[in-house]
Amino acid sequence: MNLNNAQRTPTSTQQAAIGTNEFLAFKLGDEEYGVDILRVQEIRSYEQPTHMVNTPDHILGVVNLRGVIVPIIDMRIQFGLREVKYNDFTVVIVLNIGEKVVGMVVDAVSDVITLTPEQLRPAPDIAGTIDSSAVLALGTVNDRMLILLDIEKVMGNSDTGLIAQAA
Repeated sequence: MNLNNAQRTPTSTQQAAIGTNEFLAFKLGDEEYGVDILRVQEIRSYEQPTHMVNTPDHILGVVNLRGVIVPIIDMRIQFGLREVKYNDFTVVIVLNIGEKVVGMVVDAVSDVITLTPEQLRPAPDIAGTIDSSAVLALGTVNDRMLILLDIEKVMGNSDTGLIAQAA
């Protein structure tokens, strides 16, 4: 009996939560993350948002996107990364989550990756700045490892609170 095979792929519940096999890969610090490509509306260059008073540090403010007011969240601050720099590679990924449009600032976008079930591994249950339930799985492509996020859970956590959890 090979015990390693039992842990090789996410459970059927995790696979159902993943839903798609295409992910937009992006960087935050030294780590690479992935978000369901079907959630992505567009990728924009970073522009300074209009600051809103009494918002948490990771909510930078809002921008007007063709008549829609979009909150902008800096994921580096949200995830507790120490160094936050804005440069030519910094972008905003505009996401459609339920009825809401939200922008998240990331260090860079790399590509769209298609993952097979064999390339998915369950995420370990480790306490940290990201709730482990917000990590769908770990995706492996050659020597790369992507942390695949359930962006609804990330944006719906008590710190951000922008998105009500879907029923």
